Amino acid sequence: MEDTAAKSPRDSEVVMTQLILPSDANNLNSAFGGKVMEWIDICGAIAAQRHCRQVVVTASMDDLHFHAPIRVGWIAQLRARVLATFRTSMEVGVTVHAENPLTGERSLTTSALMTFVALNQERGRVQVPPLKLETEEERIAAHEAEERRTQRMARRKASQAWLRVMPE
Repeated sequence: MEDTAAKSPRDSEVVMTQLILPSDANNLNSAFGGKVMEWIDICGAIAAQRHCRQVVVTASMDDLHFHAPIRVGWIAQLRARVLATFRTSMEVGVTVHAENPLTGERSLTTSALMTFVALNQERGRVQVPPLKLETEEERIAAHEAEERRTQRMARRKASQAWLRVMPE
């Protein structure tokens, strides 16, 4: 049975910590962007799954920005939380901060907005619980997410011409 009671965004919060190892690095001795994207996807999925208590799949990754590198030997801390819910989907915000383990200095390195869709056992879409928005910041974030969703849906229909130039 689906849980449709409104839930606080705080209930979906996830904190993940990763040590940047040489196997995670590119040729510039900093975290490989694809590895950071993988961690973002996992962290965001956990937040979405915590919110709806269903299996979720990634529908889109929007506004992924690499602000600064994360050096080998440094610590990456990822934070995610559900920002908005729709009928069967959720927008999740994920940030990555780097920490120099020798000085404790921390800085924002990556940010992303992601959309996850909740699925039932038959792999069909399932309704997600609404968010219980408790602060003005949460209400603003949810409103902005609704505007992004409207823009994303319009873009999806209008910007697929580039696919025709890609070989099969």
